[in-house]
Amino acid sequence: MEPVVSLKHLLFTRGSFRLSIESLELVPKKVYALTGANGAGKSTLLRIMALLINPQRGVVQFPGITTGDADHLRRQVTYVEQSPYLFQGTVSDNLAFGLKLRGVARQEQIRRISLTLSIVGLEGFEQRKAKELSCGETQRVALARALVFKPDLLLLDEPTANIDVNSRPAFEGLLARLPKYGVTVVFSTHDRFQAQRIGAELLCIRDGMLQAQDTLCLF
Repeated sequence: MEPVVSLKHLLFTRGSFRLSIESLELVPKKVYALTGANGAGKSTLLRIMALLINPQRGVVQFPGITTGDADHLRRQVTYVEQSPYLFQGTVSDNLAFGLKLRGVARQEQIRRISLTLSIVGLEGFEQRKAKELSCGETQRVALARALVFKPDLLLLDEPTANIDVNSRPAFEGLLARLPKYGVTVVFSTHDRFQAQRIGAELLCIRDGMLQAQDTLCLF
């Protein structure tokens, strides 16, 4: 099976921080949990895969495309920060913004927005004001805003960090279901047991290096 993204001979340094990934391939329609201590390199790796920062060495490859075609690549990859910012206005306004920039017709915008809100469990939220949303709802809208582009790869930085404990199981269930919509998910977390609850493959970073899969992930 052709990977959705491949990383080879990757090196990124900043000051005393060093991230080194010799080889990593992510297969389509799967969930990966990226774990490690603070400062291990989780967010940096996500941002490299999102093409937001460039490594000093190595390549990030997508099927049939090289990183030189960044505009095309960014249509395949979406990234959601730990504390996502929503625009003023309605939930629909937030989801429609990027679609308008990409020239998606109005009727197709409406169809995609409705479908995507249904996927994240926010049916009927189109006209809800963004400022009225709870933390959990905000995170789901940010997720929907990323999914509405139909990405191949969805990158989430600590998506459950700001969600209350009672709402967390439902959001974890949502992450587990996303591959059936054709997307590969990589999310970072400090909770290594979250991977088990979601059924995700565990990727552990320690001291800026990806650990072997059969290595016990302790931090």
